[in-house]
Amino acid sequence: MNPDLLPVIVGVGQINDRPENPLEGRDPVTLMADALRAAEADAGVSLLAEADWIGVVQQIAFPEIADASGPVAEKLGAANAELVQSKGPNGDSPILLLNEAANRIGAGEIRIALVTGAEALRTAGARKAAASGGQKGDALRDATHRVKVGYAQSHGLVVPTDVYPLYENALRAHLGQTLAEGQAESGAIWSRFSEVAANNAAAWIRKPVSAEDVITPSDKNRPIAFPYTKLQVANAAVNQGAGFIVMAAGEARARGIPEAKWIYVGNGAAAHEANSVLARDGYVRSAGMEVSILKAMELNQLAVEDLNAVELYSCFPCVPKMARRVLGWPLEKPATVFGGLTFGGGPIGNYMSHAVASMVEKLRGSGGTGLLFANGGYATHNHTIAVSTRPIPAANFPRPYDYQAEADAARGPVPELDQDYTGAATVESYTVFYDREGQPRSGVVVARTGEGKRTLAHVPASDAATIARLQGEGAEPVGASGMIAASEPLRTWRFA
Repeated sequence: MNPDLLPVIVGVGQINDRPENPLEGRDPVTLMADALRAAEADAGVSLLAEADWIGVVQQIAFPEIADASGPVAEKLGAANAELVQSKGPNGDSPILLLNEAANRIGAGEIRIALVTGAEALRTAGARKAAASGGQKGDALRDATHRVKVGYAQSHGLVVPTDVYPLYENALRAHLGQTLAEGQAESGAIWSRFSEVAANNAAAWIRKPVSAEDVITPSDKNRPIAFPYTKLQVANAAVNQGAGFIVMAAGEARARGIPEAKWIYVGNGAAAHEANSVLARDGYVRSAGMEVSILKAMELNQLAVEDLNAVELYSCFPCVPKMARRVLGWPLEKPATVFGGLTFGGGPIGNYMSHAVASMVEKLRGSGGTGLLFANGGYATHNHTIAVSTRPIPAANFPRPYDYQAEADAARGPVPELDQDYTGAATVESYTVFYDREGQPRSGVVVARTGEGKRTLAHVPASDAATIARLQGEGAEPVGASGMIAASEPLRTWRFA
């Protein structure tokens, strides 16, 4: 590998836009451009106008901006840049774009790459409320890629906050944890996230929160979907932008960028699950996650002991819980450098751009190697990459990052879906949905029939006994037997 073609991150920038009046907030394109200007200032030399390639994370706050890459390039004067926007507003997008840029640089096809993204849902919500007489709406549920009706959606499984609890509850039971033990682990991870955020000037919420306060419902921490409270879910109501500049080491040297600023990019690995959450082999593991993390470690010839810091994607506790077990990352070490999607901020698909920027800043200060694991969709998309203050000897560019075949081979059989089943069944996973006052709206059970097929069943809020059981009153629901009965508009679940 020609050392002059090794890809290095030379500049990072992050923006928190918090005007007193949210209506006056910057739009996503402006936030992206401002973040890249901050990254250029960090690098210390003029680079933006000479960019060969600009990768942008798709945003949802301003849907009228279908593709932000062109407007960003125009604001930066990067007239000759190749423009790329991620295919979706997915959490793996920043790492995918970083990996693409690194491969293109290593191949000698481009010299200077810019990666950026931003969301302005705080301002978008305020503008929508002003236009509709106070109704903010729900940008996540209203996003064009989620507005659809189907079997899962009819049972309440619409947005990530509805779906990830299925993994949380199934994983807890699989690990043999009690509800209290599972929640204690979530609280410990999230409390450490809040401490990292409190010490990161780029984080959105900079106030440490105790583990107990994270998991305890209250007026300020209402339940969202069992067992998650507001402090356990991604905080999307932010105006945040982040960006970074990647270039060839030889180019960085020629331009006089000090090597103390360089962070070398290693090889990455990606693998994904089926788009449908009902087409998974289960809810206690992700073959895509496992292959992504372990393959990235293998490609870069790293052991967990070689890592000085990690960012394990944290939209909901089940994701870093699974990821840290795959990696072997201990509970007592922070699993973030930015602060997590609750406290650092959850700008939809662009969180990991902030994580990249914060990882660069951390490694510049302490030295060593970091691992960045990204997750997107509904535990669907996985992409992991390594970065270091020194060249990673095993890294080679360009190198493919698609390891889907390995993930597909490692995945267990996916159960057939039976949308009309009635009769005896057992609980595979479940959750309870809450209204804004913290009262149960309904519950949903993912069940297995006697033939091993998968089906969904509804639990109405009026069935207080079943709702109570799902909320932890009594024996563990996962694995419990019950009956699915015909009803309108949805078939209903009762425990045996």
